[in-house]
Amino acid sequence: MAVNPNEDTEFNDALRKHGIIPPKEVPPPSPSPPPSPTLDDLLEELTPSEMAELAEDAKDEETERAIDAFRRQRLVDERTAAKRARFGRVYPIGREDYTREVTDASSINEEDDEKGLGTGVVCFLYKDGIVRSDRAFQHVRTLAARHPRTKFVSIVGDKCIPNLPDSRIPMFIVYKKGEILNQVVAWGADRDRTLEELELLLIVGGAIILPERLPAKKRESDDEFSDDEEDEPPRRSAATSTNGRPPKNIRKSASDSDFEFDL
Repeated sequence: MAVNPNEDTEFNDALRKHGIIPPKEVPPPSPSPPPSPTLDDLLEELTPSEMAELAEDAKDEETERAIDAFRRQRLVDERTAAKRARFGRVYPIGREDYTREVTDASSINEEDDEKGLGTGVVCFLYKDGIVRSDRAFQHVRTLAARHPRTKFVSIVGDKCIPNLPDSRIPMFIVYKKGEILNQVVAWGADRDRTLEELELLLIVGGAIILPERLPAKKRESDDEFSDDEEDEPPRRSAATSTNGRPPKNIRKSASDSDFEFDL
Protein backbone atom coordinates (compact mmCIF):
# COMPACT_ATOMS: atom_id res chain seq x y z
CA MET A 1 0.00 0.00 0.00
CA ALA A 2 1.40 3.35 -1.05
CA VAL A 3 1.80 5.90 1.73
CA ASN A 4 0.84 9.51 1.14
CA PRO A 5 3.39 11.43 3.25
CA ASN A 6 1.22 14.55 3.17
CA GLU A 7 -1.69 12.94 5.00
CA ASP A 8 -2.14 13.90 8.64
CA THR A 9 -2.63 10.45 10.21
CA GLU A 10 -1.32 8.61 13.31
CA PHE A 11 0.41 6.11 11.03
CA ASN A 12 2.29 8.89 9.23
CA ASP A 13 3.15 10.46 12.57
CA ALA A 14 4.80 7.17 13.60
CA LEU A 15 6.71 6.98 10.32
CA ARG A 16 7.93 10.56 10.74
CA LYS A 17 9.01 9.78 14.31
CA HIS A 18 11.29 7.00 13.03
CA GLY A 19 12.55 9.07 10.08
CA ILE A 20 10.93 6.88 7.47
CA ILE A 21 9.12 9.79 5.82
CA PRO A 22 10.14 13.48 5.96
CA PRO A 23 8.70 15.78 8.62
CA LYS A 24 5.41 17.41 7.89
CA GLU A 25 5.82 20.76 6.19
CA VAL A 26 4.92 23.68 8.41
CA PRO A 27 2.53 26.04 6.57
CA PRO A 28 3.83 29.57 6.21
CA PRO A 29 2.45 31.98 8.77
CA SER A 30 -0.49 34.06 7.68
CA PRO A 31 0.49 37.65 6.97
CA SER A 32 -0.35 40.04 9.74
CA PRO A 33 -3.28 42.29 8.94
CA PRO A 34 -2.28 45.87 8.19
CA PRO A 35 -2.48 48.20 11.19
CA SER A 36 -5.66 50.14 11.53
CA PRO A 37 -5.30 53.72 10.29
CA THR A 38 -4.90 56.34 12.99
CA LEU A 39 -7.16 59.35 13.28
CA ASP A 40 -4.44 61.53 11.75
CA ASP A 41 -4.16 59.14 8.79
CA LEU A 42 -7.89 59.43 8.16
CA LEU A 43 -7.90 63.20 8.53
CA GLU A 44 -5.01 63.62 6.07
CA GLU A 45 -7.41 62.67 3.28
CA LEU A 46 -10.09 65.18 4.25
CA THR A 47 -10.57 68.84 3.47
CA PRO A 48 -11.08 71.32 6.34
CA SER A 49 -14.82 71.50 5.62
CA GLU A 50 -15.08 67.71 5.72
CA MET A 51 -13.20 67.71 9.03
CA ALA A 52 -15.66 70.24 10.46
CA GLU A 53 -18.58 67.97 9.52
CA LEU A 54 -16.80 64.97 11.01
CA ALA A 55 -16.15 66.84 14.27
CA GLU A 56 -19.86 67.59 14.62
CA ASP A 57 -20.59 63.86 14.46
CA ALA A 58 -17.75 62.83 16.79
CA LYS A 59 -18.69 60.29 19.45
CA ASP A 60 -17.04 62.20 22.29
CA GLU A 61 -15.57 65.60 23.11
CA GLU A 62 -11.98 64.34 23.07
CA THR A 63 -12.29 63.15 19.47
CA GLU A 64 -14.04 66.38 18.52
CA ARG A 65 -11.18 68.43 20.00
CA ALA A 66 -8.57 66.30 18.21
CA ILE A 67 -10.31 66.74 14.86
CA ASP A 68 -10.74 70.47 15.41
CA ALA A 69 -7.06 70.90 16.33
CA PHE A 70 -6.02 69.01 13.19
CA ARG A 71 -8.38 71.15 11.08
CA ARG A 72 -6.99 74.38 12.53
CA GLN A 73 -3.42 73.30 11.81
CA ARG A 74 -4.42 72.39 8.26
CA LEU A 75 -5.86 75.88 7.75
CA VAL A 76 -2.63 77.42 9.04
CA ASP A 77 -0.61 75.23 6.67
CA GLU A 78 -2.81 76.16 3.72
CA ARG A 79 -2.55 79.89 4.47
CA THR A 80 1.23 79.55 4.68
CA ALA A 81 1.34 77.66 1.38
CA ALA A 82 -0.89 80.26 -0.29
CA LYS A 83 1.37 83.07 0.96
CA ARG A 84 4.42 81.29 -0.46
CA ALA A 85 2.74 80.70 -3.82
CA ARG A 86 3.99 83.94 -5.35
CA PHE A 87 4.27 82.88 -8.98
CA GLY A 88 2.36 80.06 -10.70
CA ARG A 89 3.03 80.87 -14.35
CA VAL A 90 5.87 81.41 -16.84
CA TYR A 91 7.05 85.03 -17.09
CA PRO A 92 8.43 86.07 -20.50
CA ILE A 93 11.44 88.36 -20.17
CA GLY A 94 13.90 90.23 -22.38
CA ARG A 95 17.64 90.38 -22.02
CA GLU A 96 17.41 93.79 -20.38
CA ASP A 97 15.20 92.22 -17.67
CA TYR A 98 17.56 89.37 -16.89
CA THR A 99 19.42 90.75 -13.88
CA ARG A 100 16.26 92.02 -12.18
CA GLU A 101 13.93 89.11 -12.99
CA VAL A 102 16.44 86.27 -12.59
CA THR A 103 19.65 87.05 -10.69
CA ASP A 104 18.17 89.56 -8.24
CA ALA A 105 14.86 87.71 -7.93
CA SER A 106 16.67 84.56 -6.84
CA SER A 107 18.11 86.45 -3.84
CA ILE A 108 14.69 87.41 -2.45
CA ASN A 109 13.68 85.34 0.57
CA GLU A 110 10.14 84.21 1.28
CA GLU A 111 8.36 86.26 3.92
CA ASP A 112 8.68 83.63 6.67
CA ASP A 113 12.05 82.26 5.59
CA GLU A 114 14.29 82.55 8.65
CA LYS A 115 17.11 80.60 6.98
CA GLY A 116 17.40 83.01 4.06
CA LEU A 117 17.25 80.34 1.37
CA GLY A 118 16.31 82.72 -1.42
CA THR A 119 14.03 81.86 -4.34
CA GLY A 120 14.50 79.17 -6.95
CA VAL A 121 14.43 80.73 -10.43
CA VAL A 122 14.38 78.63 -13.60
CA CYS A 123 15.31 80.49 -16.78
CA PHE A 124 14.09 78.62 -19.85
CA LEU A 125 15.79 79.43 -23.18
CA TYR A 126 13.73 78.27 -26.14
CA LYS A 127 13.08 78.70 -29.83
CA ASP A 128 9.72 78.25 -31.51
CA GLY A 129 9.51 75.55 -34.16
CA ILE A 130 12.06 73.20 -32.59
CA VAL A 131 10.04 70.16 -31.56
CA ARG A 132 11.97 69.37 -28.38
CA SER A 133 11.82 73.03 -27.38
CA ASP A 134 8.06 73.24 -27.93
CA ARG A 135 7.54 70.06 -25.91
CA ALA A 136 9.78 71.34 -23.11
CA PHE A 137 7.80 74.58 -23.01
CA GLN A 138 4.64 72.56 -22.32
CA HIS A 139 6.40 70.90 -19.40
CA VAL A 140 7.64 74.25 -18.10
CA ARG A 141 4.12 75.70 -18.10
CA THR A 142 2.82 72.69 -16.18
CA LEU A 143 5.60 72.84 -13.61
CA ALA A 144 5.20 76.59 -13.14
CA ALA A 145 1.54 76.07 -12.22
CA ARG A 146 2.32 73.06 -10.04
CA HIS A 147 5.17 74.70 -8.10
CA PRO A 148 4.23 78.36 -7.55
CA ARG A 149 7.05 78.88 -5.03
CA THR A 150 9.53 78.61 -7.91
CA LYS A 151 9.80 81.40 -10.44
CA PHE A 152 9.88 80.29 -14.08
CA VAL A 153 10.91 82.76 -16.78
CA SER A 154 11.28 82.25 -20.52
CA ILE A 155 13.36 83.99 -23.15
CA VAL A 156 14.20 83.23 -26.78
CA GLY A 157 17.63 81.62 -26.78
CA ASP A 158 19.51 83.93 -29.16
CA LYS A 159 17.81 86.98 -27.62
CA CYS A 160 19.39 85.96 -24.34
CA ILE A 161 22.77 84.73 -25.59
CA PRO A 162 23.71 86.22 -28.99
CA ASN A 163 24.40 83.62 -31.68
CA LEU A 164 23.31 80.74 -29.44
CA PRO A 165 23.14 77.73 -31.80
CA ASP A 166 19.90 75.80 -32.13
CA SER A 167 21.76 72.68 -31.01
CA ARG A 168 21.85 74.17 -27.49
CA ILE A 169 18.08 74.64 -27.37
CA PRO A 170 16.19 74.17 -25.11
CA MET A 171 18.37 75.31 -22.24
CA PHE A 172 17.66 75.66 -18.54
CA ILE A 173 19.64 77.85 -16.15
CA VAL A 174 18.77 77.45 -12.47
CA TYR A 175 19.49 80.24 -9.98
CA LYS A 176 19.25 80.64 -6.23
CA LYS A 177 20.60 83.40 -4.01
CA GLY A 178 22.08 85.15 -7.02
CA GLU A 179 24.16 82.14 -8.10
CA ILE A 180 23.83 79.59 -10.88
CA LEU A 181 23.05 76.21 -9.33
CA ASN A 182 22.81 74.20 -12.52
CA GLN A 183 22.62 74.37 -16.31
CA VAL A 184 20.97 71.94 -18.70
CA VAL A 185 21.77 72.20 -22.39
CA ALA A 186 19.88 70.67 -25.35
CA TRP A 187 17.23 69.04 -23.18
CA GLY A 188 15.59 66.26 -25.16
CA ALA A 189 18.08 66.27 -28.04
CA ASP A 190 19.00 62.62 -27.42
CA ARG A 191 15.44 61.33 -26.90
CA ASP A 192 11.99 62.50 -25.85
CA ARG A 193 12.12 63.74 -22.28
CA THR A 194 9.18 63.58 -19.90
CA LEU A 195 7.58 66.01 -17.51
CA GLU A 196 8.56 63.79 -14.58
CA GLU A 197 12.21 63.80 -15.64
CA LEU A 198 12.33 67.59 -15.79
CA GLU A 199 10.52 67.93 -12.49
CA LEU A 200 12.92 65.51 -10.78
CA LEU A 201 15.91 67.32 -12.25
CA LEU A 202 14.70 70.65 -10.87
CA ILE A 203 13.90 69.14 -7.47
CA VAL A 204 17.34 67.56 -7.17
CA GLY A 205 18.92 70.76 -8.43
CA GLY A 206 17.27 72.79 -5.66
CA ALA A 207 15.01 74.94 -7.84
CA ILE A 208 11.79 73.28 -6.69
CA ILE A 209 10.87 72.86 -3.03
CA LEU A 210 8.23 70.18 -2.55
CA PRO A 211 5.25 71.10 -0.36
CA GLU A 212 5.20 69.54 3.10
CA ARG A 213 1.73 68.19 2.41
CA LEU A 214 0.00 67.56 -0.89
CA PRO A 215 -3.66 68.57 -1.01
CA ALA A 216 -5.85 65.60 -0.11
CA LYS A 217 -7.81 65.62 -3.34
CA LYS A 218 -4.63 66.08 -5.38
CA ARG A 219 -3.10 62.87 -4.06
CA GLU A 220 -5.94 60.78 -5.51
CA SER A 221 -5.09 61.71 -9.11
CA ASP A 222 -2.87 64.14 -10.92
CA ASP A 223 -4.28 65.02 -14.30
CA GLU A 224 -1.40 67.33 -15.12
CA PHE A 225 0.86 64.39 -15.91
CA SER A 226 0.45 63.20 -19.49
CA ASP A 227 -0.66 59.59 -19.95
CA ASP A 228 1.95 58.93 -22.60
CA GLU A 229 4.93 60.05 -20.57
CA GLU A 230 7.38 57.51 -19.22
CA ASP A 231 8.31 56.94 -15.58
CA GLU A 232 12.04 57.03 -16.09
CA PRO A 233 14.69 58.90 -14.13
CA PRO A 234 16.75 61.54 -15.90
CA ARG A 235 20.01 60.38 -17.44
CA ARG A 236 22.96 62.32 -18.75
CA SER A 237 24.07 61.97 -22.30
CA ALA A 238 26.38 63.62 -24.75
CA ALA A 239 23.47 65.64 -26.10
CA THR A 240 22.07 66.66 -22.73
CA SER A 241 24.63 67.96 -20.28
CA THR A 242 24.46 69.54 -16.85
CA ASN A 243 27.04 71.10 -14.67
CA GLY A 244 27.19 72.99 -11.43
CA ARG A 245 30.62 74.56 -11.86
CA PRO A 246 31.15 78.23 -11.13
CA PRO A 247 30.11 80.19 -14.23
CA LYS A 248 32.61 81.91 -16.43
CA ASN A 249 31.78 85.09 -18.23
CA ILE A 250 31.21 84.97 -21.98
CA ARG A 251 29.88 88.49 -22.35
CA LYS A 252 29.46 91.55 -20.17
CA SER A 253 27.80 94.82 -20.96
CA ALA A 254 27.13 98.02 -19.07
CA SER A 255 23.43 97.16 -18.80
CA ASP A 256 23.95 93.61 -17.52
CA SER A 257 27.28 93.05 -15.83
CA ASP A 258 26.08 89.94 -13.97
CA PHE A 259 24.99 88.11 -17.10
CA GLU A 260 27.30 85.08 -17.03
CA PHE A 261 27.07 81.58 -18.42
CA ASP A 262 29.22 78.48 -18.55
CA LEU A 263 28.87 77.15 -22.08
